[in-house]
Amino acid sequence: MELNDLLAGKGIEPSGVLVFRHRPAEPELNKVFPLIAADRPDLFNAYQQTNSEKVENAMLSASHIASFIRHGPGKALFIGLYAIGKSKSLTQKQFWSVPAYAELGKLGLRAFVTGRRSSCLRFDLDLLPFYSEWKGKLIIDWPPPERSWWRRAHRNQMRVHAVLEESALETAMQRWDEIDLTWSQLTSLPKRWQARLSEWRGIYYIFDTSDAKGYIGSAYGAENLFGRWRHYGASGHGGNRLLRKRDPSNFRFTILELVSPAMPPEEVIRLESSWKERLHTRQPYGLNDN
Repeated sequence: MELNDLLAGKGIEPSGVLVFRHRPAEPELNKVFPLIAADRPDLFNAYQQTNSEKVENAMLSASHIASFIRHGPGKALFIGLYAIGKSKSLTQKQFWSVPAYAELGKLGLRAFVTGRRSSCLRFDLDLLPFYSEWKGKLIIDWPPPERSWWRRAHRNQMRVHAVLEESALETAMQRWDEIDLTWSQLTSLPKRWQARLSEWRGIYYIFDTSDAKGYIGSAYGAENLFGRWRHYGASGHGGNRLLRKRDPSNFRFTILELVSPAMPPEEVIRLESSWKERLHTRQPYGLNDN
């Protein structure tokens, strides 16, 4: 069984289908892209509505896009099938004025880099009920070369590798000890991340990339880590005196330690103080003033 068999079985001519295997080139965006595919269909669709000139030309003569995301070497995970509609030209200013692109920009999107194109085409894409129950479950083999991220369906054999019982997107969030977020990402976290961070309390670390100084804090109140980090996302400094004087766009947010939800506040504060001592984050070496 191949992807073309699935398309033909639903009355869709493979010769009109472009197959996308998304893997953003921007490391920060690529890190959260599976979660965008899972929880933010508006951002996912916006991402694929604009492309390079070569892909634009292919879309102008195509009828559908079969959208997948990279799922390890030589594999692609199904997200949905989209009908291609009308296109509209966007200037760089118009592009970044679209709320979805502004939000993707906070997550790392670097479209319209200086010196490149001054405009692009944005296509209307409508999600179809094509094997919608297989979103995050259908895995196909992606023919080489690996770096070629889009193909014409009728010119390629893409064998169905597996149909999972549970969606692979459900486990897309990183481990707590792998999280490394920029300040701008704090205000654009996918819902799945928000929910998980709301469950976690512990000790966090803010690293200023401009001079390699750090700040340590603790989260044990309402909404735990998410509630605390949302405060930083809104203010840039979270009410901390030494952070007020700094550019939050240089901050990176990580988690040093998770603690029990039942741990008394005074014990959490003791752990926070211990981390400050061990990592020497009190001034003048770091950004903690107590």
